[in-house]
Amino acid sequence: MRLTVIGAGPAYSHDPASIGAAYLVEHAGDALLLDLGHGAFARLAATVRPEQLAGIAISHLHPDHFIDLVPLRHWLRYHLPAPMRVTVHGPGALSARLDALHDEPGFTAAALDLEPLAPGSRAVGPFELEIVCVEHTADSYAFRISAGKAAGGGGPNSGPGLVYSGDIGRAEDLRPLVRPGDLLLVEASFGPGPVPPGVAHLDGPAVGRLAAMTRPSRVLLTHLLPDQDPAATIVAVRATFDGPVELVAPGFAVTW
Repeated sequence: MRLTVIGAGPAYSHDPASIGAAYLVEHAGDALLLDLGHGAFARLAATVRPEQLAGIAISHLHPDHFIDLVPLRHWLRYHLPAPMRVTVHGPGALSARLDALHDEPGFTAAALDLEPLAPGSRAVGPFELEIVCVEHTADSYAFRISAGKAAGGGGPNSGPGLVYSGDIGRAEDLRPLVRPGDLLLVEASFGPGPVPPGVAHLDGPAVGRLAAMTRPSRVLLTHLLPDQDPAATIVAVRATFDGPVELVAPGFAVTW
């Protein structure tokens, strides 16, 4: 399996290179996309054929994680010789949110097939997608992606897999997903910390404690807010976790 970071930025930034959340997982000739935030579609389209995605999983309904479904919808409907469709696994209100943005009922359904998320496991092409609810918005999810049985994997409990946090306010919510040896792709919005009271995001110390308990093979940090110190964030994670830790950016790729 291979992970390519299309975008890893937070909701806002003064960095002109910042791109919203979008993470491409490839296996057995297919690709699954995790989130599609602002500015990510063009880089996605330069990496894979968007119409050939096995599916897209949207973690929650903050625009920095789903808003580039709009250019994807236009690509599918207008750019190709014949219109095509892509399945999106997302919160149940996703279609209504996109339709309201354009004040056009049916805007989403014209090119995207929505499969509402719920805790559990489902097959998406050659992938097994495990889903848990997490603390962030009222309808937020984290995912574990592994090779499905049809692609030579052992199903949802086989490993190693990739665990993606989305945005999350309680690191412990990820414990049911992370198995020893997995890759952990996790937000660390508030860097070395602390997280302000009442804000549903993580910092380096929270990520480090989670990693120490669950023993992933590698921790990949993402979604760092502007002006947070990357080096200090990594040090904060390594204070309790002795494995590899790094901050990802667009273009980062790893195969496992």
